[in-house]
Amino acid sequence: MEKANRSIHCTVTSCTNHCKSEDYCSLDSIQVGSHECNPTMDQCTDCQSFAKKN
Repeated sequence: MEKANRSIHCTVTSCTNHCKSEDYCSLDSIQVGSHECNPTMDQCTDCQSFAKKN
Protein backbone atom coordinates (compact mmCIF):
# COMPACT_ATOMS: atom_id res chain seq x y z
CA MET A 1 0.00 0.00 0.00
CA GLU A 2 1.26 3.48 -0.85
CA LYS A 3 2.02 5.90 1.93
CA ALA A 4 1.30 9.58 1.30
CA ASN A 5 4.27 11.81 2.09
CA ARG A 6 2.45 14.80 3.56
CA SER A 7 5.55 16.96 2.99
CA ILE A 8 5.33 16.59 -0.80
CA HIS A 9 2.05 17.84 -2.28
CA CYS A 10 1.45 16.59 -5.82
CA THR A 11 -1.46 16.72 -8.28
CA VAL A 12 0.25 14.92 -11.19
CA THR A 13 -1.92 11.82 -11.37
CA SER A 14 -0.08 10.51 -14.46
CA CYS A 15 3.03 9.90 -12.29
CA THR A 16 3.53 6.42 -10.89
CA ASN A 17 4.69 7.99 -7.59
CA HIS A 18 1.42 9.89 -7.06
CA CYS A 19 -0.50 8.65 -4.03
CA LYS A 20 -3.69 7.47 -5.68
CA SER A 21 -6.06 8.32 -2.85
CA GLU A 22 -4.69 11.80 -2.01
CA ASP A 23 -2.81 14.67 -3.71
CA TYR A 24 0.60 13.75 -2.32
CA CYS A 25 3.73 12.01 -3.56
CA SER A 26 4.48 8.55 -2.20
CA LEU A 27 8.28 8.97 -2.36
CA ASP A 28 10.40 9.81 0.70
CA SER A 29 12.06 12.64 -1.24
CA ILE A 30 12.09 14.07 -4.77
CA GLN A 31 14.66 15.70 -7.03
CA VAL A 32 13.74 19.11 -8.48
CA GLY A 33 15.66 20.53 -11.41
CA SER A 34 15.29 22.80 -14.42
CA HIS A 35 15.27 22.43 -18.17
CA GLU A 36 16.56 26.02 -18.45
CA CYS A 37 20.09 27.35 -17.95
CA ASN A 38 18.77 30.35 -16.01
CA PRO A 39 15.24 29.63 -14.72
CA THR A 40 13.18 32.72 -13.96
CA MET A 41 9.65 31.30 -13.51
CA ASP A 42 8.16 28.30 -11.74
CA GLN A 43 7.25 26.85 -15.16
CA CYS A 44 11.00 26.45 -15.79
CA THR A 45 11.40 23.90 -13.00
CA ASP A 46 10.66 20.17 -13.15
CA CYS A 47 10.16 17.26 -10.80
CA GLN A 48 12.96 15.00 -11.97
CA SER A 49 11.54 12.14 -9.90
CA PHE A 50 8.56 11.94 -12.28
CA ALA A 51 7.96 8.47 -13.71
CA LYS A 52 5.13 8.00 -16.21
CA LYS A 53 2.44 5.65 -14.98
CA ASN A 54 2.02 2.54 -17.16
